[in-house]
Amino acid sequence: MWRVLVSGAVLFPGLFLAFRKALPAVFKRWTEADVVLVSERLVSSIHAILATTAGIVVVSSCRGNVITDRHWLATSFVIWYGVPYMSYDIFAMYLSHYYRFWVKGHEDYKGHSLRTVNSFVRKEFLLVLHHIALLTILLPITLFFRKDQGDYFIGCLFLTELSTPFVSLGKILIQLGMQDCWLHKVNGGMVLLSFFLCRIVLFPYMYWVYGAHYGIPVYSVPFHIPLSANLGNLCILAPQVYWFVLLCRKGYRLYKRQCGAKGQDSPFSSTEPLSKAE
Repeated sequence: MWRVLVSGAVLFPGLFLAFRKALPAVFKRWTEADVVLVSERLVSSIHAILATTAGIVVVSSCRGNVITDRHWLATSFVIWYGVPYMSYDIFAMYLSHYYRFWVKGHEDYKGHSLRTVNSFVRKEFLLVLHHIALLTILLPITLFFRKDQGDYFIGCLFLTELSTPFVSLGKILIQLGMQDCWLHKVNGGMVLLSFFLCRIVLFPYMYWVYGAHYGIPVYSVPFHIPLSANLGNLCILAPQVYWFVLLCRKGYRLYKRQCGAKGQDSPFSSTEPLSKAE
């Protein structure tokens, strides 16, 4: 019973509703779109902290033998928190999309409808696809196809969430009007660094660790593991590379116009999918 009560199916929607109730009392001038956006970001950060912590625990416990060492969190976290969060987050992203247009008085956004859902899916297609891929790839692999092996690598995948709190903090700082402060600039650097290390470099690192375990060169690893594993990694990695390129481009444009950029949005204030990159 206690697992159900603290599982993600209850925790994440509950936190989202709590933030939606509490934030308007503190920030009275915020619109509903502002409240929903920040609520979504806060819940996203909480999930990311939980996932990163779980990843550190699993990786630390399974580094003796990266293939056969086991830790219960590798499977349990996916079931109780990973899958519920990804399912909840699709809905929370839709609400953020909906209220962003609702507060502007768009004709199609006077109420929820198939048209608003379709507009959300088209606008955030890559991000929605990313979430669905995690639900349909990570869950089956974790539960059915690993043969109780590879907990170490599942823990590594949890670590991809390390960049999320920095992305969320950037959004929140902008919402608070603090995009010109030193904290936002430092946080922007942390976004790029953590995103690159934990969402890009992490994948070749896992191949290197696997190769080191079996004594084979890293370039031979793709031919040593199942095709489904390679395809799964590619499905997760490809959008990360795309979002990282967008981040770098935005950062470069900001750098070029920094003298006249005061009062402009930072590259991390965009409402593009890179802000979730989960």
